[in-house]
Amino acid sequence: MLGKIVENQAVVDQVLATVFRAPSSYTGEDMVEIACHGGILLPSQILELILRGGARAAEPGELTRRAFLNGKMDLTRAEAVMDIIRARTPLALRAAAEQLEGQLGKRILDLREQLIVTVANLEAWIDFPEEGIDPASGLRLAEKIAECLDQVRALLATATGGRILREGIRVAIVGRPNVGKSSLLNRLLGVDRAIVSDRPGTTRDTIEETACFQGILFRLTDTAGLRESDDSVEQEGVERSRKLLQHADIVLHITAADDFGIPETLAPEEILVANKCDLPGPFPDIPPSAIRISSLTGEGIPKLLDEIIRKVGGEHLTSGPSLAAINARHKALLESAAVALEAARELTLSHQPPELTAIELRAALDSIGRIVGAADIEEILGQVFSSFCIGK
Repeated sequence: MLGKIVENQAVVDQVLATVFRAPSSYTGEDMVEIACHGGILLPSQILELILRGGARAAEPGELTRRAFLNGKMDLTRAEAVMDIIRARTPLALRAAAEQLEGQLGKRILDLREQLIVTVANLEAWIDFPEEGIDPASGLRLAEKIAECLDQVRALLATATGGRILREGIRVAIVGRPNVGKSSLLNRLLGVDRAIVSDRPGTTRDTIEETACFQGILFRLTDTAGLRESDDSVEQEGVERSRKLLQHADIVLHITAADDFGIPETLAPEEILVANKCDLPGPFPDIPPSAIRISSLTGEGIPKLLDEIIRKVGGEHLTSGPSLAAINARHKALLESAAVALEAARELTLSHQPPELTAIELRAALDSIGRIVGAADIEEILGQVFSSFCIGK
């Protein structure tokens, strides 16, 4: 419907109002959307008039919360709405879209249905033993529980990929002064973000930037050169660099090809990088495990990026057919379900009273149900929707 917004007989704007009747709307309720001209002033002025007329501003995530409560989507799809809004890379957007389409929710619901059948059979056998309702013997029951446990573990295996898609890979660039750390950062970013100088101690604080490679977000941090110094400012920069290493997914330990210094030990998350390989060689001190690069020419950079993605277990993200992956909330609930299922399996195999097995299966069923909202989950709705932007 095309019309006008009027205040004190003066036209504020010509707008288009679209009416959505329940249940065929986003929330499942009657809704009206007003499309006005762009800019900052007009939408603000129109919103102020609407609020003055008796409406109220929606709370964070309220519309999606109403959609969930009205059965328009399960909780995994509701969370995907925020993932779509926050997506910063093509792969993250694709993963969120797949979750919004219900791929993750379907796997959870199928698992929940299997658990419901298993629990129902077991409890029927407990309550009515005279009927002879036996869940295909204790061994078969253990096998059914093991099948559910395998599915839970398969979902848990997507947790790392889910975190990478949503948060990116935290990469710290470390090494002695003048080995080319800042030059590597600039090469990866494609701009001169960090100051490059032959003078040691030029980088005195951490520099953090983001870049997208192969559809994955990289959170790059250039650190101060690790060395002993009498300069209090440089000492603080070195200390910050050491603290940052504790939270990095990957640490790029940069050395210079013409002055190669092998660190005493390399942690599992560290990658040894030999920079300045554009200089005249040979470089006999560089071990085969080191990745040779040149921040000046870009030589070896693609191989380095591949190794970073491989080391965090994200290579399937760029080639897998499906990207729907769990988030931190899902992970915690699935871990709880895995513990309960493992306990139920052990109880069954050790011929313990079936009532004990039923208690563990019920606990697993509750955890699984909370993922999609198929449980009494009022206490977690605030947590889920509090991170949403206003309204959506």
